[in-house]
Amino acid sequence: MSAKHLGKGSKCPPLHKGKLRLYSMQFCPYAQRCRLVLDTKKIPYDVVNINLTEKPDWLLDRSPLGKVPALEVDGTTIYESLIIADFLDEKYPQRPLLPKDPMQKAKDKILMEQFNMVISAMFKLFYSYNHRMDTDFHREIVAALDVFEKELVERGTPFFGGDKPGMLDYMIWPWCERADLLNILGGDQFKLPKERLMRLMEWRNAMKEDEGVRVSYLDPEVHAKFLKSKMAGTPDYDLLVSNL
Repeated sequence: MSAKHLGKGSKCPPLHKGKLRLYSMQFCPYAQRCRLVLDTKKIPYDVVNINLTEKPDWLLDRSPLGKVPALEVDGTTIYESLIIADFLDEKYPQRPLLPKDPMQKAKDKILMEQFNMVISAMFKLFYSYNHRMDTDFHREIVAALDVFEKELVERGTPFFGGDKPGMLDYMIWPWCERADLLNILGGDQFKLPKERLMRLMEWRNAMKEDEGVRVSYLDPEVHAKFLKSKMAGTPDYDLLVSNL
């Protein structure tokens, strides 16, 4: 595993035959989606972290869009987090994450798409940080989360996947892990309303204890430190390495 993020002028580390490789960035929520599936299913893999500001030339041979995550399997690379997650769930049947029932699977995938409203609003809110965090974006986030609060209440289970997390839980988790950034960066007025999102708050606490989540979990203050460096135009990709 490359702890440091590799950039221009670097060489791609040799790939061990038969082992999966995830091209990632330590603070990328989309890459974390893939790690959650890999870690939950206990699939052996290694990670090559990428400096997304100074990308290595060889990355385009493996990810034509120059993005992470990308997963290399026996010389073939696939990319886009949801596609990778589906591939892993189908190829490695241990601890299945998607529902077997076709209708429930379809409903969960619709919710994954719907969660993009939360992602988009969080992105806009964080990128307004250098000016003045916009409360309109905060209202968008809470309104979009209302759908997931209602869904958890209707399902009557600790997780969207039932008694344990499923694919929907893991695909939305990276942004929920970062939810405390709202008040860390913007103050108490940006806190998520606990009374309004009570079931989601319980869900989030339960997710933090999940074995698959704990492998990649980072404290909100660490996420905030990276985001501040990114907003300043000097993203500290190796923040975790330099603090060792």
